[in-house]
Amino acid sequence: MDRPIRVVIAKLGLDGHDRGAKIIARALRDAGMEVIYTGLRQTPENVVEIAIQEDADCIGLSSLSGAHSHLFPKVIQILKERQAEDIMVFGGGVIPAADIPMLTEAGIAAVFTPGTTTEDVIDFLKKTV
Repeated sequence: MDRPIRVVIAKLGLDGHDRGAKIIARALRDAGMEVIYTGLRQTPENVVEIAIQEDADCIGLSSLSGAHSHLFPKVIQILKERQAEDIMVFGGGVIPAADIPMLTEAGIAAVFTPGTTTEDVIDFLKKTV
């Protein structure tokens, strides 16, 4: 890739805890990626629109609220509807291990849980995007 990886980091729904998302956003930026942080309380529609407008390579979704089972697949669905399936989606946050297979089946490329290092996320994106 002849340009920096462009990443949208988003907090969906009513989840108001954004410390992890900001840490990831900062780490990706420090690794040379272009990061667009959407802020709190975004809808899946807003996040997809931002990703398309910003010509993003991927979207990182952060969840602490437990709504990941509904909201993450919704982002994938809207990307398909908008014919923007080339935008890869990954997730992170407090997500039970039992929910990860459903998320990956829905199209989430990877799910990072507490304890994952920022280097692991950076390496994943560099290898995947």
